[in-house]
Parts: sequence; structure tokens; C-alpha cells
Amino acid sequence: MRENGPVTSATRQPETPAAALPPRLIATDLDGTLLRDDKSVSERTVAALAAAEEAGIEVFFVTGRPARWMDVVSDHVHGHGLAICGNGAAVVDLHGGPGAHRFVKVRELARENALDAVRLLRDAAPGTVFAIEQTYGFYQEPAYPKLHMEIPDTLAPAEQLLAPDAPGGGEPVLKILAFHHELDPDAFLTVARRAVGDRATITRSSPSALLEISGPGVSKASTLELCCAERGITPEEVVAFGDMPNDVEMLTWAGTSYAMGNAHPAVIAAASGRTVANNEDGVAVVIEKILAERL
Repeated sequence: MRENGPVTSATRQPETPAAALPPRLIATDLDGTLLRDDKSVSERTVAALAAAEEAGIEVFFVTGRPARWMDVVSDHVHGHGLAICGNGAAVVDLHGGPGAHRFVKVRELARENALDAVRLLRDAAPGTVFAIEQTYGFYQEPAYPKLHMEIPDTLAPAEQLLAPDAPGGGEPVLKILAFHHELDPDAFLTVARRAVGDRATITRSSPSALLEISGPGVSKASTLELCCAERGITPEEVVAFGDMPNDVEMLTWAGTSYAMGNAHPAVIAAASGRTVANNEDGVAVVIEKILAERL
């Protein structure tokens, strides 16, 4: 979900925290983290991911992207084939390839909560416009800007899009997107969290004033925790990477975590270490060091 553009200057050398236990799982964000700004995965990163899996370390992609945008990494999911999408709203098996993915776990945003969030944000930040992300569909208001890589299935006010009889009414809502043309992104996030309270989880991964609103308690961290518990993996055995506010909870939860050299200040504060920027293959730099230490 992140648009191109650095937030802070890159760090030349990674600052490496000591892992409490040998890592069993690597959890990495995509945009601004694993992917370069041109949305490619470098050959060095591809090799590092494959080497980690060969060494017995699972790699989980943990992203704000919807499942249908995962073709950029679907060739690199290795054995388990799983990715956490929509900021934790879905666990997806990508083995089928683009358009043929399977939802393994869905943590939906109840339509009642979504409607509350829309109403409260319209009051707290007039001029906010919305889009609705569902398991297979994408719907938006007419005034919502063209920020994404697709044509919406339906244009209508959010209240109509969230009605039970709306197109896709039988489909789970994964998250709603809220955009404001004028507000500062961090200020918009603060206003929204204060207005909506515990009715939803609100974060952001774009440098523009674009918020991502999920179900209460749904985050990258909480879904990653569920996936790790199913595998008997503790937080101390997880190494995580991220660059934007939607990564903060995951970086805080993981035993070892890295902010990218291009990371938002809140991410730098949350992580236990720091690596170089995404365009310098910061994730691969750390994975290579982890594997070298295991020899």
C-alpha cells in the first residue's frame, strides 16, 4: 500500500541487535521494505530468501496489500505458500498464482463497525472520502482519488457500499480506506484514532493522507502471532522488517526487528535495530548476516 518516496535518509551500515534465540521465522513487509521502489525484488534478495528457507527459516510476507496484488512475490513463497495480507485481515495461500489464491484465514471488519468509522470520520475530518476493500472486490466513492492499480467494481457513497444489499454484500470486508486531500498524514491518523476509538484498528502505510481501517485488534502483529502460535514459534524466534506505521506493532512484537534506512520515525523508534534502505537490499543484508552466523 505504500507509494514510492523515502521518508528518512538511508543508513549506510545495519545496526544489528543480538537475537535472543536462533530465528525460525522472518516476517517482512513488502513496499518500502523488501521491494525496491520500482516494485521489483532484486536478485540478491531472491537469493537471500531462498537461502533462508533452505536453512529452515520460514519467510512470511506481511503486507497491507490485498491478495490480488501479490504477484510481485508469488514466485518466492517457497514451501508453505502463505502470506499475511491487508494488514493482518487475511492469511492467503499464494500457491495457485495470481487470481487463484485461497483465503486460509479471514479477520473481517464488521459492517456495523465500518459504518461507525465512516460516520465518525466524516464528522471529525470533513472532506474524508472512502474505499472498501473486500476479499475479492474493491469499491469506492466517486470522489476517492485514483490511488490504486485497478478500476473499482462500483462507485457509490460508502454508506451504500457497506449496506447488506450492496454489490459484494455477502463478501467479508477486510478494511476500509480513508483519504483526505488536505490533512497531514500523521495528523489525520491521530484524529482518526481519537474519533473512532476501539471500534476499529487504524494505521497507515502511505506517505499521503491515506488511512487503512481494519477490525478491532486486527494488525500485522496479531495475525503473525496467530500464525506463529500454530507453528510453535515464539516472538523471540522471529525477525521482522518494516518501514511505515502499519509495521510498528509487528516490529514491537518480534524478538528482533529492523527499521529500514528509509523508515518513518515511528518505525525507527519501535524497532530493535536498523538496516539499510529498501533500494540497498536492507532485508537481504540482514538475512545474509543471520545465515553467516549460523555456519
